[in-house]
Amino acid sequence: MRYGEGSNGLTSRCVAEENSRATETWIRQGSTAMQKLGIAVIGVGLMGRCHAENLARRIPQAQLVTLADTDLARARDLAAQLGIQHFCSSVEEAVAQPAVEAVVIASPAKFHAEALEVAAAAGKAILCEKPLALSLAEADRALAAVEKARVPVQIGFMRRYDPAYAEAKKRIEAGEIGDPLIFKAIGRDPEPPPPNYFRAGLSGSLFVDSSIHEFDLARWLMSDEVVSVQATGAALVSRELAAIGDIDVGLANLRFARGGIGNVESFRQARYGYDIRTEIVGSKGTLQIGFSRSAQQVVLLDSSGHPDIPRHFLERFEEAYYREMQDFVERVLKGEPPRVSGCDGRQALAIALAAERSLRESRAVSMAEMAA
Repeated sequence: MRYGEGSNGLTSRCVAEENSRATETWIRQGSTAMQKLGIAVIGVGLMGRCHAENLARRIPQAQLVTLADTDLARARDLAAQLGIQHFCSSVEEAVAQPAVEAVVIASPAKFHAEALEVAAAAGKAILCEKPLALSLAEADRALAAVEKARVPVQIGFMRRYDPAYAEAKKRIEAGEIGDPLIFKAIGRDPEPPPPNYFRAGLSGSLFVDSSIHEFDLARWLMSDEVVSVQATGAALVSRELAAIGDIDVGLANLRFARGGIGNVESFRQARYGYDIRTEIVGSKGTLQIGFSRSAQQVVLLDSSGHPDIPRHFLERFEEAYYREMQDFVERVLKGEPPRVSGCDGRQALAIALAAERSLRESRAVSMAEMAA
């Protein structure tokens, strides 16, 4: 290897979490001959509906027991559509159902950590949508609750389950492109969520809400930890975002422990479609995932409607969300640890928060600072 060794200051506590006897104890207790896994979905907005529909219609090993949402009418309507008898308005009510053995948390990000703690205290296996929390302090409290309760938790980084990304990971691990040297990612949404999505303070900044997927891919595909982040960004399109101090375009430069480098671009208003691309440059070759064309020049406008670019993230990653949920259910039933751990969720969150600090302070931020 041409790289030097390094550490980001966060790895040790994650290793402790993943290797803890607490999780192993839950797995032994949970590896009984369960025929189906009883599941509650917390939050039935866009993401929660996707998970609930997969559980009810596509995953025979799962039994969707209940839906919970503060908007009780929304939970009731979806329950009726899916043929579910029980629905409620809180995570406490959901986990109190005797048939619930696992919880899928798809509520707004602000409430993820709290829901994790409630579900863990009730002894449930957990799949939590990204981000794990909106601060490292909240994340650590939630993971401490998980460890104390001896339950497994999986974080919803579904891109790892996308066929193209999963195949890319295999080819990198097989050494096809040599040592990974450079990570490059583009994440562009066709348009931002409505203004109240941001004003309510429920979902985090661009780096935490959106770029966190790329930060997770960076760690996963490079098989390395990020040691420093230098970010810049601006609100160039949305006046609403500027008013609340958020951005709609961001760039984050990454440096990895073994010497590799990376760049992540995020944009909230591409207009022409949902554009996700990733490139790994290695010592022997380069691997690209996502949209590409052989033409020397490409113009993508709102009216272009290019057939190779999906319009929505649920369209692009429909299969990934299904495979993610199927894998979660099967692993819990078999008593196997989750493929995407709480450690993965914490590490990606730490990178996102380091990017936020870098943007605020106009300087590179080391991950060791985030661990202090």
